[in-house]
Amino acid sequence: MSTIGKRLEVRCNLEGRDFIFETGAVAKQADGAVLVTFGESMVLVTATASRTIREGIDFFPLVVDYQEMAYAAGKIPGGFFKREGRPSEKEILTARLIDRPLRPLFPKGFFNEVQIIATVLSADQENDPDVLAICGASAALQISDIPFQGPIAGVRVGRVEGQWVCNPTGSQLARSDVNLVVAGSREGVVMVEGGGQEISEEELLEAIFFGHRSLQPILDIQDELKRKKIESANEERRAAGEGEIAHIEKRPTPQLFPDPVLGKSVLLADESIRERIRTAGQERIVRALSISQKKARNEQLERAREDTLKSLLEEFPEKAGEIKAYYEALEKFVVRRPILQENRRVDGRRFNEVRPIHIQVGWLPRTHGSARFTRGETQVSAVVTLGSAEDEQKIDALTGETFKSFMLHYNFPPYSVGEVRMLRGPSRRDIGHGALAERSISRILPSSEKFPYTIRIVSEVLESNGSSSMATVCGSSLALMDAGIQIKRPVAGIAMGLIKEGEKVVVLTDILGDEDHHGDMDFKVAGSRVGITGFQMDIKISGVTREILRQALAQAREGREFILQKMEEALPGPRSELSPYAPRFLTIRIKPDRIREVIGPQGKVIRGIQDETGVKINVEDDGSVHIFSPDSRAAQNAANKIRDLIKEAEVGQFYMGRVTSIARKPDGKEFGAFVEIFPGTDGLIHISQLAKERVRNVGDVLKEGDEVLVKVIGIDERGKIKLSRKEALGHPWPPKE
Repeated sequence: MSTIGKRLEVRCNLEGRDFIFETGAVAKQADGAVLVTFGESMVLVTATASRTIREGIDFFPLVVDYQEMAYAAGKIPGGFFKREGRPSEKEILTARLIDRPLRPLFPKGFFNEVQIIATVLSADQENDPDVLAICGASAALQISDIPFQGPIAGVRVGRVEGQWVCNPTGSQLARSDVNLVVAGSREGVVMVEGGGQEISEEELLEAIFFGHRSLQPILDIQDELKRKKIESANEERRAAGEGEIAHIEKRPTPQLFPDPVLGKSVLLADESIRERIRTAGQERIVRALSISQKKARNEQLERAREDTLKSLLEEFPEKAGEIKAYYEALEKFVVRRPILQENRRVDGRRFNEVRPIHIQVGWLPRTHGSARFTRGETQVSAVVTLGSAEDEQKIDALTGETFKSFMLHYNFPPYSVGEVRMLRGPSRRDIGHGALAERSISRILPSSEKFPYTIRIVSEVLESNGSSSMATVCGSSLALMDAGIQIKRPVAGIAMGLIKEGEKVVVLTDILGDEDHHGDMDFKVAGSRVGITGFQMDIKISGVTREILRQALAQAREGREFILQKMEEALPGPRSELSPYAPRFLTIRIKPDRIREVIGPQGKVIRGIQDETGVKINVEDDGSVHIFSPDSRAAQNAANKIRDLIKEAEVGQFYMGRVTSIARKPDGKEFGAFVEIFPGTDGLIHISQLAKERVRNVGDVLKEGDEVLVKVIGIDERGKIKLSRKEALGHPWPPKE
């Protein structure tokens, strides 16, 4: 179905601005391509699928890439190569935002490779292209022949001066106390990502459903674009004498067959094979799931899987994918059944019960702050390191160059789940989990004015069985307090799950890995006793109502407060002093017009002070000078040197100075002496001010290099300083305290 060269456009109005989809003019060889425009931000999103299934896979191979081109903001990339390189953290996080709401909407059993590429072509600095990319990906799939059960759309929600705003501009977002990305279909919300300034559960619900209402016009124009695509194709078909089409023909997908035992449709057609799998595997899965320890449980589950499937895969190799998929569906059924029918979880807990918690703070002796947080079989070590402004992360983004003084890095090594895997740097999942925890913690940090340190937290996941990102939030709060950082209040995080069959709804607190894998919703809530600071939700089914979310949020609050109580028992609040190994800072203020003197030509003066005293010095544009050093005496020494550099003489004050030269008239007659009262500042003692008696020659009283006590008796309009030795005679030195 070709519309080569035929440009199609649809638009709707959002917050007084046009939201535009366009197709048919660019990237026509992709299976679907849509250009999205909002303000002057433009994103090209393409969707392409392979024609054949990659051999030997039993999962859906979807790849999403989001790339911000520097030219979109009129910039040339930095670095040696001057071109875009590996994805930035923002690009990776946006790719995840696109992937998460789309992935559940591809048909079961569709294993063709699908690639979605979103390229930012123009960035107006006010309208973030990330939500445009979510919408564009759905629209590109809608008009392609790739099977997709959409559409969906995404918007950003902010709150400015008490009013909810859809897709706030950058300047509005800077004044907003909420920043959420909401993705949804017509039936309901499918994904939420973001946080707020300790907002309440009810406020979060309002934000989510405001976002869901706001994205409906974007769904409407996707349907309109699809209709226009069909109409345009029919024009071509009529011109060619061909019959019209009623819809965009999608690629064939595997047929599904009802399974009355599992109560769902499955890929495996042969009931006799399904019965063999159930007979051989179901009871073994039940017995394995009765084992409380994850490692032993997983070993038995894997053994049951191998023993059940081995002969079947050898007998029916052509049905390997369907057989494996059916076994996965059987395992899901066995995990969910006791929850729905017997009110019993895998590990025997009540639905609202948090696993046992163990906390150890300060467990690493030489770090600035540390905490080990264990909840059930999930354990993290959070470590805080403090640095100066020189340690800030420089971010060169489309919106401009910024500096980041708080970083939280999450590491998920393979041993944490008993696996063997090459270490190749942080994965997209690691970056996403770290960003969620960072957002949750950032709201309770002291301001940079009160605490001008760069803060880095590293969370090492030592063991994992569900919700390591939320354990990271808990451990990070404790590590910050252990470091002596005066945070506003501790923050805890908890992961919630949902099991829903028909009218039966069960909300699970503090979910295990198995409950996450086989559940219908995964949502993580982080916050303090005051309110929510971070939130992430992925919904795998439709029909999740506002009341279900309200119940889940209320249950999450109970769990969060229980965890906060345990944290407060381990460490009631921030320690009164910083770690002895943390750098100390001393802040002094100088006049902004004296900054140049402190820094010196090409930084020579400030480097000299740092080299001599062993401190780090950061000078702000407002004249704030931050001095960092583990040794408070060294910091004070550096501060004194800076004060000496920018000292200003005061009339009536006494100074011990050094004679730098004898002042002479053109005829050689001496008329005074120049005295340096502090570095870079000198004044003149006129010969009449040298002594109480008459002085004929300056050299009779002073010579170069002499130290002399002087009094400032005047400063003229040009800043020239008049000194007197005569009025300083007999004055005590050093002055008494």
